[in-house]
Amino acid sequence: MASSLLDNSPPSTPGKFKSDKAPPYLHHHRSLRLQSNISKLTFYSFLFLVLFLFFFLLSPPSSSSPRRQLTADLPGGRQWEKRVLKSTRPKSAGCFTVLVTGAVGFVGTHVSIALKRRGDGVLGLDNFNHYYDVDLKHARRNVLDRAGVFVVEGDINDGDLLRKLFDVVYFTHVMHLAAQAGVRYAMQNPKSYVHSNIAGFVNLLEVCKSANPQPAIVWASSSSVYGLNSKVPFSEKDRTDRPASLYAATKKAGEEIAHTYNHIHGLSITGLRFFTVYGPWGRPDMAYFFFTKDILKGKEISVFETADGRSVARDFTYIDDIVKGCLGALDTAKKSTGSGGKKKGPAQLRIYNLGNTSPVPMTKMVSILEKLLKVKAKKKAQPLPRNGDVEFTHANISLAQREIGYKPTTGLESGLKKFVRWYVSYYGTAKKKNGSSSAL
Repeated sequence: MASSLLDNSPPSTPGKFKSDKAPPYLHHHRSLRLQSNISKLTFYSFLFLVLFLFFFLLSPPSSSSPRRQLTADLPGGRQWEKRVLKSTRPKSAGCFTVLVTGAVGFVGTHVSIALKRRGDGVLGLDNFNHYYDVDLKHARRNVLDRAGVFVVEGDINDGDLLRKLFDVVYFTHVMHLAAQAGVRYAMQNPKSYVHSNIAGFVNLLEVCKSANPQPAIVWASSSSVYGLNSKVPFSEKDRTDRPASLYAATKKAGEEIAHTYNHIHGLSITGLRFFTVYGPWGRPDMAYFFFTKDILKGKEISVFETADGRSVARDFTYIDDIVKGCLGALDTAKKSTGSGGKKKGPAQLRIYNLGNTSPVPMTKMVSILEKLLKVKAKKKAQPLPRNGDVEFTHANISLAQREIGYKPTTGLESGLKKFVRWYVSYYGTAKKKNGSSSAL
């Protein structure tokens, strides 16, 4: 017969039959142990109760708890879901429901507002990273909020968040503009480019491929993919296997990744190669932007030259023209053909240049800024550094003109005039040494 669970003593005679009846001294020993266990249990229970009451009394009431107030507007909360649904509600049956990643970025802000104004349902997603002035991003967010576009703060690498968004909303299209931008910054933080431009893009495509039905995707590639190509103007048929920067390499990788998901999973994907976008609410790391800032402050600016003394040239493209190209790509995008991650038939795969097809030397751009700001710039010519920048860009836009109706209409002087007007309105002007202010 098995011994009692409380009986930890060994049998008096191993191997022989042991009586069930325990001697009197064993009963006394058990009684003492039982009393000891009960005392310990009582003590620990009392200690737990004291600690519980201590923390409970110190905690603020639930009605004033910041944590409880915030949860209603966090992903999954009731208020959050209401805002998502309101923002993505199209005005009519023929309108789209679009997820815009990188929504508080330069292009993302303008595209989101344009979509909302024409009646599409729009939801923004942005991680508000610190690559450049976060206050500017929050100011853009305020503009979007006034336009009726709700921006979810989150990262495209957060698969759970993306799946939650697709659970709440049926997105007909995704406008993927989130990316780690900038050519030179890759020298300082290369991992951020892989994290956002490659891993983040793959994560987004993974969620899109599993959606049912799948959305059509339009995404931002870059003119940087042309790299060291010397044939001009750059055509979509030209080679793009010689990137001059890590940024360009990640964008080229994105184009190959897009091809893979189109081929295997039936996602309809359109890539747009942007050429030097500028305009109001632009990026502070762009030359036209920080030249304006430095000229107004009386600081010296560096104007890069090629090895043979020519000015570096760029195919500057005004933001409104880029927005028209983005909307044209969305409007002509065909539906994805996959279901449950499996391809059901051939899907649309496109790539377009969006430029102004009119390269301008940086020296001329500076001259236009001097004229608009009424301030003479302190210029210093310097050789183009080997940090990923290329000598020139020039877009062939005939394919985009033919297939998505793309037609840029804004010249550089006209576009810079609008930018300067916004810049002075947003930042104000620096006082010159003589006490007068720089103005338009």
